[in-house]
Amino acid sequence: MNFEDILYEVKNGVAWITINRPEKMNAFRGQTCDEIIRALNKAGYDRQIGAIILTGAGEKAFCTGGDQSAHDGNYDGRGTIGLPMEELHTAIRDVPKPVIARVQGYAIGGGNVLATICDLTICSENATFGQVGPKMGSVDPGFGTAYLARVVGEKKAREIWYLCRRYKGQEAVDIGLANKCVPADQLDAEVQAWAEEICERSPTAIAIAKRSFNMDTAHQAGIAGMGMYALKLYYDTEESREGVNALKEKRKPEFRKFFK
Repeated sequence: MNFEDILYEVKNGVAWITINRPEKMNAFRGQTCDEIIRALNKAGYDRQIGAIILTGAGEKAFCTGGDQSAHDGNYDGRGTIGLPMEELHTAIRDVPKPVIARVQGYAIGGGNVLATICDLTICSENATFGQVGPKMGSVDPGFGTAYLARVVGEKKAREIWYLCRRYKGQEAVDIGLANKCVPADQLDAEVQAWAEEICERSPTAIAIAKRSFNMDTAHQAGIAGMGMYALKLYYDTEESREGVNALKEKRKPEFRKFFK
């Protein structure tokens, strides 16, 4: 199985899926999403693998969401908005193995959503979590909002989305966005150790537990599907385009002049 945007390797029964676009701060394009989905399915149904680690190449970023250079009212791949986001999020939740987000540097926007959806999140002290959607003319109308409220509480989730603030590694642990924060030079060993400990447990019990945990939020997949159609319509507005244009022009966006 050949990949261009990701790296795939197995270490002692643990599959590492690494977004390999450090020059883009590991932002994903359509192809990246497709390759992550393929890799998740490859690892998720391999009986020799007990856990999956999702991470990004380099030290600057775990993932910074959708690649804005591939976004002009629609992204460059398949799916409702040009990215198969509903399918990617569902794949993380549906594979019968725990998926651990290994977060170094920025987990911003869609990258923050990926880290939230993963079963566990372990970060380094230099990790930075946060949302940027309302600053960029975008939003995640599915798991990125509704499920985030389940993870950190509704008031905190609203703060994260409405204010678009940044949260460092230990603060992410304190509010429930991450499980553990360690020094950067200990991150790989810590993540591998957690994954190998999972590998020692009953795979059937783990798979049943994961399904059970996800059951009471399964309806959010429907919200996400419907919301992506609303998001596509939003991306066609001048208000949304102002976010991308302001980023390209390195200025503060003026959304309200386009608000009708």
